[in-house]
Parts: sequence; C-alpha cells; structure tokens
Amino acid sequence: MFIQILILLAIAITVVGIARKINQPDTIALVLVGLFLGTTSLPFPFIDQAEEFITQSEVFQVIIISLFLPILLGDATLKLPFHHLYKRKGTVIGLALGGTFLSFVLIGFSTHLLIGLPLAVAFTFAALMSATDPISVLSIFKSAGVSEKISTIMEGESLFNDGIAIVLFQISSVYLLTYIEMGWAGLGSGVWLFLRFAVGGILVGVILGFLFSQVIRFYDDYPFEIAISTLLFFGSYFIAEHLHISGIIAVVAGGFVFNDYGGKIGMSETTKRNINSFWDVITLIANSLIFLIIGLEIRNIDFSGQWPIILLAIVIVIAARVIALFFSTMPAKSLNQKERILLNWGGLKGSLSIALALSLPTDFEGRETILLLTFAVVLFSLVVQGLTIKPLIKKLGLQEK
Repeated sequence: MFIQILILLAIAITVVGIARKINQPDTIALVLVGLFLGTTSLPFPFIDQAEEFITQSEVFQVIIISLFLPILLGDATLKLPFHHLYKRKGTVIGLALGGTFLSFVLIGFSTHLLIGLPLAVAFTFAALMSATDPISVLSIFKSAGVSEKISTIMEGESLFNDGIAIVLFQISSVYLLTYIEMGWAGLGSGVWLFLRFAVGGILVGVILGFLFSQVIRFYDDYPFEIAISTLLFFGSYFIAEHLHISGIIAVVAGGFVFNDYGGKIGMSETTKRNINSFWDVITLIANSLIFLIIGLEIRNIDFSGQWPIILLAIVIVIAARVIALFFSTMPAKSLNQKERILLNWGGLKGSLSIALALSLPTDFEGRETILLLTFAVVLFSLVVQGLTIKPLIKKLGLQEK
C-alpha cells in the first residue's frame, strides 16, 4: 500500500508544480485531476488500489480530521500574527459566531421547506455548510494577493467557525430531535453542550500552549522546538477529543498562545524561520494529498437524476452566506461593499465538510442525500468559486499594494 500512496503523492506534487508554473490555484488543479482519475475508465492499477483504500469513509475521515487538520490549523496559527487578528476581533467574532449560527438556521429551514429534507437531515447538512473550510480558504487565499485586513478576517473566521460548525453538526445529527421534544429544556441542553465544547477546547489549548511555551524557554534548539510544536498540535487535538470537547478549537487556541506568547519568551529568529519552513513543507504535502483525494472520492457518489435539488442546494448555501455575512458584519464600519463581496464569494467549503459527512453512521436516515448535496456544493465551491476568486480580486481592485 505504501507504493500506491507514494504514487498518489508524486502525482499530487507534480500537479502542484505545474499549477504554480502557470500561476493557477494548485488546490483546484488537484481536485480536477482527482476527478479525472476518479471517473475515467482508463486503467491506472496502482492508483485504483490506492483510491480503493484511501477513499473508504473511515480512512478518509481519519486522514483529514485526525491527521491533516491539526497540522494545517497549527501551521495557520503560526503564520497569522495574533495582533493582526486581535485588531479585527469584532469582525472575526461576528462572522465566526453570529454568521455561522445564522447561516446554519437559514440553510436548515430552507432545505427543510424547499427541498423537503427531514429536520434532522436538513440541519445536519446545514451544519456542514454553515462554516468556511479552513483548509480550502487558507490554501487559496495564501496566494490570492488580498490585503492584510481581508486575509486576516477570512483566515480568522475559518480558523474558529469550523469548530463551531462541528459542534452544530454533532448536535444536529445526534441530539436535535431529542432536544426539540424537550422544548425549552432541550434548548438549554443544546446551549450547554455548545458552550462545553467551545470553552473546554479553548481552555485545553490555552493551558497546553502556555506549558509548551515554558518548555522552549530553556532551549535554543530549533529541531527540538519544532518537535515540541508537533506535540502541541496533536496533543491539543487528541486530549480535547478524549475529554469530549472541541479538538479543533483546542489546536487553534494552543497554536496562538505558542506563537504569540511562546514566540516572545522562547523562540530565536533562527527558530521562527526554521519552524515556519518545516511547517510550510508539511502543509504542502498535506494540502496536495487532501485535494487530490477529494477528487478521487467523487466516484462513490451517484449524481444521476439529482440535478434539480443539487442546484437548489447550491443556491440556498450561497444565499445563506450572503444574508449571514450582511447581518454579522453590520457593526464593522471599516468594511466597504467591495470587501463584503469578496468575503461572500470567498466562503469556500471543502474537505472538512466531506469528512464530517462521511463520518455519519451508515444507518443515519438521509445519509446518502447529505453526501450527495455536500459533495455537489463542495465541488461547486472549489471549482467555480475557487477559480474565480483571483479574477474577482482584480476586478474589485483589492490586491495588496
């Protein structure tokens, strides 16, 4: 199996090299190549064997959520200066909390009323679609040439609202009908579960980030400090998950403490330079495999005869993003109309949504419909929105000066 995975990695890195040479988003190129390999009738024995193993629901979920997500989120916290994020805290919090929840409600009720999905199915799909995917956003916006303000807002939103969306996903797919039957008591239980996940994740991340920052105070040894950062990212995630709180929020909180506080008290310039270089390489490999796998995964979905509800779902998701962003950024007077347009169109969906959809039990009512709509919206988001982000930035005149 290792040779097959190595071949997939070789294909992914080759596609990235070509995409960067022609100045195109490598994530989109990887998805398109994955689509071709996943749907073509041409014989690719090694690739077929690797695809058969890696696109199993359990394997895909473990690869994306448990392995790559802590890496990519941890790297993002090292690259995003906390003082930039703090300066835009009001807008980021508004989008990550208010925007995500409003989008969740709008998509849930719309798909229930317009498409006819049962409530639990509708709101489970809504949770998957209510947050921007950090992997997609960070990889595309990194090379898009936007201003520091827009980049910080979009990255900050994507880093926080995916954890919120996962909590909403767990509530919708497991507890929603029970909470509805409980009435106001159910609402209270839902709010308590949400707060436990979010606040618990923050506490675990902050505590571990502080402790690991104290460790590197005694060393000026960048290989060791890189190893410490790796232990922090995965340790935060798995400890939080073991405690049944948000591992993703723990990674983000821990990464910010480690980068900001730990960077001031324990990292030399040599360490900072090398730790960023190390994670640049790791995230390149992770991103390359993730988006190629998304394309390969398409062979497991049957789109035939489903185009009316697919198109309606895409329209609902886009409309909900527009409405949610409009209301959640109303207090942000520093955002102009052009910047709001870009933030709307840049709300990409990606691998996190697919991995969560695949994590649904096989006996979950409506699972196949959720998979169908999730894959359709993600593909539209990555291919159509992803390919048009750079031209839109140029059209709006929002390139970084």
